[in-house]
Amino acid sequence: MTTFLLPTTPITSLDEYLATDVGGVGVATAQRLGPRATIDTIAAAGLRGRGGGGFPTGRKWAGIADQTDTRRYLVCNGAEGEPGTFKDRALLRANPYQVVEGLIVAAFAIGAEEAFICLKASFEREIAAVTRAVQELQAAGVCTDCTVNIVAGPDEYLFGEEKAMLEVIEGKPPLPRWFPPYEHGLFAASPQEGWEAGPHGTHRRSNEPNPTLVNNVETLANVPHILARGADWFRSTGTADSPGTVVATVVGDVVAPDVGEVELGTPLGAVIDAVGSGVAPGRTVKAVFSGVANPVVTAAQLDTPVSYEGFAAIGSGMGAAGFIVHDDTACMVDAAYRFSRFLYVESCGQCPPCKMGSGEITERLERIETGAGDDRDLGIIAHWLERVTDGNRCYLAVEEQRVVSSVLRAFPDEFAEHIEQHRCPRPTRRPMPKLLDLADGTATYDDAFWRKRPDWTYETD
Repeated sequence: MTTFLLPTTPITSLDEYLATDVGGVGVATAQRLGPRATIDTIAAAGLRGRGGGGFPTGRKWAGIADQTDTRRYLVCNGAEGEPGTFKDRALLRANPYQVVEGLIVAAFAIGAEEAFICLKASFEREIAAVTRAVQELQAAGVCTDCTVNIVAGPDEYLFGEEKAMLEVIEGKPPLPRWFPPYEHGLFAASPQEGWEAGPHGTHRRSNEPNPTLVNNVETLANVPHILARGADWFRSTGTADSPGTVVATVVGDVVAPDVGEVELGTPLGAVIDAVGSGVAPGRTVKAVFSGVANPVVTAAQLDTPVSYEGFAAIGSGMGAAGFIVHDDTACMVDAAYRFSRFLYVESCGQCPPCKMGSGEITERLERIETGAGDDRDLGIIAHWLERVTDGNRCYLAVEEQRVVSSVLRAFPDEFAEHIEQHRCPRPTRRPMPKLLDLADGTATYDDAFWRKRPDWTYETD
């Protein structure tokens, strides 16, 4: 199948982009159709959000556009903090122009007053690429009616949570709000709920909700292709419920970690082989995690179609199609510990059951993994897995609950072995797959993960 989001040769200039059969056509088509028909086209294509939730994009746009008598804003989420995921950075390196054109179309369709592209400050290469694309499109007159701001944010995992991202745009820490962006958007004052009133920099606060559309990088990258080629073209690949392609990341215990574009509906095992070159000779797949947000996929489930409905059918989720592969030498108690620790450290602490519960779960998993645990630790883990989501204002606590619970259910014998033998039978600790870079079959992980403390500071040597 021909891929379209990841060109074989990176597109590094506007002239190169405009020379394709898509460049500039998306904006021109949207302007010819008008805002409502543009939204209808995206809805007819069946595009779903590629950030992890999979919400229908056309419906999301319509929900914002239908809110009248208020300012509307648009945010492109490129924070990409999910472990095992590199697809947004790969897209921005390969062709930032399609992302910016998709952003321009979305802003036109919903009547956005301003647009914001949010990336981590550490993504220097991607920031340079998208800045160049915005400047060139503005100079060419393609982006004349849309103010585009590029926001360089913190490294924290919660920067990628849409409610926390709005806080960062407003100059505050990445602490999730209570209400979603379509109810309480950018620069909206609600002092009765504890938010600041008054001016904020050059932006005047409003007593209106200022509904704000938040779309992922990959979601917006699809938009110009759909408008240029039509909804039926997009639906000609993928499945009925998950049309199109998805940019998948495959890392962990594979021969050559990589990013690749695959047709939705392709079996997970085939994606691991095609994108990551499979596991090493003599090894077999033991478990696959789609980031740290969804239950584990076991070896018996490798025929699962990579689609939203395919993963839902096995009680998991496709997430952002970032697949962390563990082969048959991996310790699953260690995997649960690593993922739990990541979520514990990255929890912001606004919801005490989340911070306290994930901390207790992490501590007990470490005791079991190192051979010091007993059945009482399993009981404490079970207790906190029931309570960790109490009062949660974001999805992080749910991730803790789903991931750890799934490993306990899928691999109970490994927990029993650790407790009975008072040691880890498979002492081969994997790195936490928080990616700094992914190129030429080599994944570079963030070793600082092990030095990061729950208050978001780092231990010094």
